[in-house]
Amino acid sequence: MTEAPSAGRTTGSLNEPYPKPADNVGQLILDRVAKSGPEEAFQAPTEDGGWRSYTWQQVFDEASEVAAGLVSIGVEPEQRVSIASNTRLDWIIADYAIMLAGAATTTIYPTTGAEDVGYILVDSHTRVLIAEDMEQAEKAEENKDNLADLQTIVLMDGDGNGDNILSWEELKAKGRELLAEKPDLIKDNVAAINGDSLATLIYTSGTTGKPKGVELTHSNWTYEGASMSALGVILPDDVQFLWLPLAHSFGKVLMCAHLQVGGVTAVDGRVPKIVENLPVIRPTVMAAVPRIFEKVNAGVMRQVKEDGGAKEKIFNWAFAVGTEAHEKEAAGEKVGGLLAMKVNLADKLVFSKIRERLGGRLRYMVSGSAALSSDINTWFQVAGLPILEGYGLTETSAGSVVNRPGAIKSGTVGQPLPGTEAKIAADGEILLRGPGVMRGYRNRPEANEEVFGVEEGWFATGDIGVIDEAGRIKITDRKKDLVKTSGGKYIAPGAIEAQFKAHCPLAGAVVVIANNRKFASALVALDPDAITQWATTKGLADTSVEAAAKNPEVRAEVQAAIDSLNGELNHWETIKQFQILPRELTVEGGELTPSLKVKRKVVEEEFAADVDAMYGG
Repeated sequence: MTEAPSAGRTTGSLNEPYPKPADNVGQLILDRVAKSGPEEAFQAPTEDGGWRSYTWQQVFDEASEVAAGLVSIGVEPEQRVSIASNTRLDWIIADYAIMLAGAATTTIYPTTGAEDVGYILVDSHTRVLIAEDMEQAEKAEENKDNLADLQTIVLMDGDGNGDNILSWEELKAKGRELLAEKPDLIKDNVAAINGDSLATLIYTSGTTGKPKGVELTHSNWTYEGASMSALGVILPDDVQFLWLPLAHSFGKVLMCAHLQVGGVTAVDGRVPKIVENLPVIRPTVMAAVPRIFEKVNAGVMRQVKEDGGAKEKIFNWAFAVGTEAHEKEAAGEKVGGLLAMKVNLADKLVFSKIRERLGGRLRYMVSGSAALSSDINTWFQVAGLPILEGYGLTETSAGSVVNRPGAIKSGTVGQPLPGTEAKIAADGEILLRGPGVMRGYRNRPEANEEVFGVEEGWFATGDIGVIDEAGRIKITDRKKDLVKTSGGKYIAPGAIEAQFKAHCPLAGAVVVIANNRKFASALVALDPDAITQWATTKGLADTSVEAAAKNPEVRAEVQAAIDSLNGELNHWETIKQFQILPRELTVEGGELTPSLKVKRKVVEEEFAADVDAMYGG
């Protein structure tokens, strides 16, 4: 797993053209409505289980009413309006409204606890909270004695109280009244917004301490939309499936790309509904975090093993043929003759059926937020489902680097977006500069010095990586997560964990432990869906994760996966011991961030006894 050094090497796409960004996000909205007003813009689920279509004009009209409603209750330019809601069309309308009002959106994950909600509302000086329902509103109510700036709560679902809580319809009614008096209100607001004005305040979900507020400007987002459109990731006739948390920068950057390019976005944040929605929406583009791709891969592989016999042999033959062709193409060789005929047959018998499970029309999928196993990425490519793995941080407006359509290199996150540069510092840290980099952390001068003080003009990402001869970046680990064994050998746990997912379909998450230890070990959390299917094939009905963790056959499967993984690692990186945890890791339990990344320190502390057991107490 050792990489060739590339310290000092710089890569960028400064000469790669992209459209001139809009002056601000509000103008981006106005431009899209002027161009595509009567065209379909969104699809959203209805209460009866169906789907409803919305035009750009319909969404703009509602957002304008909400924007004017915010102005009518005293919201001023750059004042913060927080949104605490799951992903749904109303979230997007609320954000559009805040942009059109000239205010700034503060995002709050719906899973955030009352204490952290209070902290965010206070630190951001939020003036209005738009809450999905009373459950979200009550988190603010629990902190009301400390919320001097919070004047009004608006409920997407539910009734107002005639005092400081307004319903969605009541806010829109206020907006209609003001628009009747001032019909040019929205246009005038947008004209007054500067590109450097605050647009979004996103609090990072750190593993320790209080979250930091990342200040992102209008020009950050309009740049992202313009540069993404230049790459052809999203096209005007695409149907995008957006389920990602909109409180996360990954979701927001997809919203900006949609505004820039047009097309249709189907919005439904209910994660358990993803698989059910795919054949209904039949998207052409979908972004996801690695865990979703891992689950799809694991589900297919489990089904193949369950089928066994001739079906399993045909499946394995197809992927062997497809992999051979993929490797030839990656080496620049032409695939023809008998191999091409075999690939066509493999596609008909196997690959086309996998694509149908995902709706049958996907041109590309985009992966971000965490490392994706190169083996899983290649598996999808062989099946005719290209994944454009990308890279960015909340601090860089989510999108900084991405693999280009038609030029995917598994194991890398691609090249910088047009207008962005990257280079490797002497210690291996990735540095970025470009129009997507944040204004700074709110009220955190020391934190700003930490990321902007490494080298003038560059943002220090905290990630370790290398740049290859083609200018593609490979992330090897988090700088703070790089650990050293007691024998003095460095290990990158994140890279090992990503590789393990491709070897063990039963695993939902894994945490590699090695810092100041004699050897590397692992805590393995099982995936409930995988265990349910595994148990069914074994005739073990209603087997819980806790029971499966004690099952010798499950342990044997995990051991086999670790043995396979160890064959790919340097000897000092190999996993010598492991423990299977008695339950899954969850966002609600505090072990995962809302973007499904493992909180390593939390897991190590929570299961300290299991860790000690692996090292002899």
